[in-house]
Amino acid sequence: MEDLRPLFDAVVGGDAAVARELTRQALDQGSDPLTLVNQFMAPAMDEVGRRFESGEYFVPELLLSARAMKSALELIRPLLAARGAEPVGRVVIGTVKGDLHDIGTNLVAAMLEGGGFEVFDLGVNVTPEKFMAAVREKNANIVAMSALLTTTMTSMKTTIDAFTAAGLRQQVKMLVGGAPLTKQYADEIGADGFGANAVEAVALAREAVATVA
Repeated sequence: MEDLRPLFDAVVGGDAAVARELTRQALDQGSDPLTLVNQFMAPAMDEVGRRFESGEYFVPELLLSARAMKSALELIRPLLAARGAEPVGRVVIGTVKGDLHDIGTNLVAAMLEGGGFEVFDLGVNVTPEKFMAAVREKNANIVAMSALLTTTMTSMKTTIDAFTAAGLRQQVKMLVGGAPLTKQYADEIGADGFGANAVEAVALAREAVATVA
């Protein structure tokens, strides 16, 4: 499958149109969809993450690559679903109550989808009740919360406490992120992990699904 190296390059380069067309061609020629993901697309996103961490890529490049991956996955996901293939994990993501910023969650959601997760984006100003309802409805095993304001950080603890009170805390891993947050704060409020950026968020989610009940 050496001829599919351009698919890897298209995702790394953030060319959504090329990535989608190459995926379409490969599927038409009988390529296995799971092989496309595991051997070319997921490694491409890993390379994007490496470049981000080394300072070669910045947020705009991350967004472009994530969109390219998402565009290609739109063709593959129905095929995997038809054969009963399970996603890596199911993530409910949103910006907490009182916060209307969604640039960070949009990027994290795209990166998670690129990493093989099924993502349910609840948007902004998400109440604890809405997070819990989505977990129940979607059978999610990860909750990812974001806050960009120091005044809304406390909503994260409120949400975690609500999950505990409702008896849902043990079935999900709760991950937090956002500009004003620190790992120390995440630990203090009882979160299972803190990601400083979208690349770290994907790594955290992978660790989380390996340990969640």
